[in-house]
Amino acid sequence: MTREEFSDAVELPVDTMAALERAAGSHRHEVLFSNRAFHIKQSAVRDVFDISVQPGLISLAGGSPYLRSLPLEELGRTAQRILAEHGLEALQYGGGQGMDELRRQACEVMAAEGILDADPADIVITTGSQSAQDVAAKVFCNPGDVILCEDPTYVGALNAFEAYEVDVRTVPMDGDGLIPEALEERIRQLRAEGKTIKLLYTIPSFNNPSGVTLTADRRRAVVEICRRNNILVLEDNPYGLLRFDGEPLAPMRAGNPQDVLYLGSFSKIFAPGVRLGWALIPRHLYRRFYLACEAVVLCPSPLTQMLVSAYLRDYDWMGHVRSSRTLYAGRCSAMLAALADQMPEGVTWTRPEGGFFIWVTLPEGVDTYPLLYKAIEAGTVFIPGAAFRPGEGSSNKLRLAFSAVSAEDIAEGVRRLAPILRAAVDAVKVG
Repeated sequence: MTREEFSDAVELPVDTMAALERAAGSHRHEVLFSNRAFHIKQSAVRDVFDISVQPGLISLAGGSPYLRSLPLEELGRTAQRILAEHGLEALQYGGGQGMDELRRQACEVMAAEGILDADPADIVITTGSQSAQDVAAKVFCNPGDVILCEDPTYVGALNAFEAYEVDVRTVPMDGDGLIPEALEERIRQLRAEGKTIKLLYTIPSFNNPSGVTLTADRRRAVVEICRRNNILVLEDNPYGLLRFDGEPLAPMRAGNPQDVLYLGSFSKIFAPGVRLGWALIPRHLYRRFYLACEAVVLCPSPLTQMLVSAYLRDYDWMGHVRSSRTLYAGRCSAMLAALADQMPEGVTWTRPEGGFFIWVTLPEGVDTYPLLYKAIEAGTVFIPGAAFRPGEGSSNKLRLAFSAVSAEDIAEGVRRLAPILRAAVDAVKVG
């Protein structure tokens, strides 16, 4: 039953209405939902995450950081000290902008990435970068406005944008990231349709889900294209410091303070459970963005802010980042080797230089979503590619995550997955 059909039905007699509700699995309160509520989707990633905790299942799905190398006992004592010495502040309401020290430390993190002109006054501490994506859509977009994004892109951002009835349109990528010429063409097409384009959402370093990195030349070109067309760049950079070898590529925000709204996260360089990130906002846009953040959460948790601040101040957080790079590089190599050994002809994959993910492409005609159920039966799990594109439709791609899985489990998980993909490829060839 559609929402419109249910609305028409509410004038029926009570007994007929009850029967209709039972038959449709609906409730009379369905009519109270806003139109916006029907744009909120269930997350395929969260569904698979819930499945992946089953005993014996090797999860190649979740993009979780490796936490066992954190000094947990010492952090426990730090948390205890925070509560003992600063409990009244840690457990009380705090400022909506976030604590001064943590905003200064966010600037230090960005300086390590290549953003050297960040001002703590332009930062809002957020409940992870996901809440900043939500606020950006709310602040800048009316229903029907366009947000451009890479194809593929982060499923959480898609869910946040679509909840605000935004028209999300994709721009193709290749091995060097988002294609500037394709971006210009997409803008021309949309303007010809009479569309209003507000934002370009991008994950330029080790894109989730593809693992692809936007080259330095293209970063400059993309910002310039958006500047000429008065489109704000929403740069999401949770993986920027996790480059396996060499220095991180300078973010798009570096040198572009007026045209890029930058999102950072403590989830990948510390721990996702603290649920903290930040937004570095162009100064002329700051007030409305900050007020919208405050309206959602009132204030980020002082307790977790103080814990993150203590970690960045008192621990060798960059040493942890360096050891994490080495760990993830090894696991990425293990997955690439397993794919090379196990995958059938006709299957290809990306070779990321950092981050958590490898993007696997099967021949045209294969839908990876039904393969997920077969993979679960075989004892492994992945994320189907359709989750990372707006709208409905099938996809011949899938995402594999190596960050939280040992090299041995990676090899075994790929071994379990390979026969399922081989059968799907063979079926397409026969068809």
